[in-house]
Amino acid sequence: MKKLLLLVVSTVVCIFPQNFMYEGTIGNFNSASAVSISPLGFIYVSDSGTDEVLKLDTLGNLLKNIGGYGWSTSQFDEPTDVFAAPLNIYTADKNNHRVQILDKDLNYISSVATRNNDIQETSFGYPVSCAVSNQGDLFILDSENNRVIKFDVLGKFSQNFGGFDAGIFALENPVKLSVSGAGNVFILDNHDILKIFDSFGNGMMNIKLENRFNDIDILFNYITLTSNDFILLAKIGNEKLEFHKLNLTGDYQSTEFISSVFYNNKLYVLTTSCLMIFVKE
Repeated sequence: MKKLLLLVVSTVVCIFPQNFMYEGTIGNFNSASAVSISPLGFIYVSDSGTDEVLKLDTLGNLLKNIGGYGWSTSQFDEPTDVFAAPLNIYTADKNNHRVQILDKDLNYISSVATRNNDIQETSFGYPVSCAVSNQGDLFILDSENNRVIKFDVLGKFSQNFGGFDAGIFALENPVKLSVSGAGNVFILDNHDILKIFDSFGNGMMNIKLENRFNDIDILFNYITLTSNDFILLAKIGNEKLEFHKLNLTGDYQSTEFISSVFYNNKLYVLTTSCLMIFVKE
């Protein structure tokens, strides 16, 4: 029998400083939708306003951008998510019903698209998020069917989970997914519930959040939850997730947060127009 853990998340005293000082802003976007930082430190941003994916360095230099509206390779129709693995970049190309796979320099490699397949269990449409585990498994958040589709490292369909038959772990309005180093899949559902599955699609936890959030992101051992105006941070690995509300200080323009990533003791906060950087004090 699966055990349901319903946990109300609250902020607690952090074991490391909670204050993050504003350092500056990089990037110039039209309507950014997601950000991901590769283990090598390159920054990738999907911009749904221009239907592009951009690659920047940590100084904000634009190294390359690809895209524009369309359905050909390296074109997008509302890219909603980007995920940076060590060698490849994965983009959820929502209205084209596919995930495009690029190399680290944004050269096109291949696409994953199954909506026109006759086999319903493999089909996904309007993907809103994607991520790859350390084992190379690709997880796609299928918003058309409210479930996750998993492909193995060879690109072969493995399973789907979180659908209407998942009981208490059925997804209602999935927003974003992220995968931990251990292979567990964290899904932000309906903006206020965090659902956690193991790498085989078995439900592990339902966590009721006290606020509504736009995004969840995991990099290395840290997980961020991003709301419109504040960010929670937790370290993965403990039996209990303890989220800490971060105190963002300094002279920065208040605006709606879209996403965030904690990398190398810095917090990168994405807005629709730029990427703000905060340094741990």
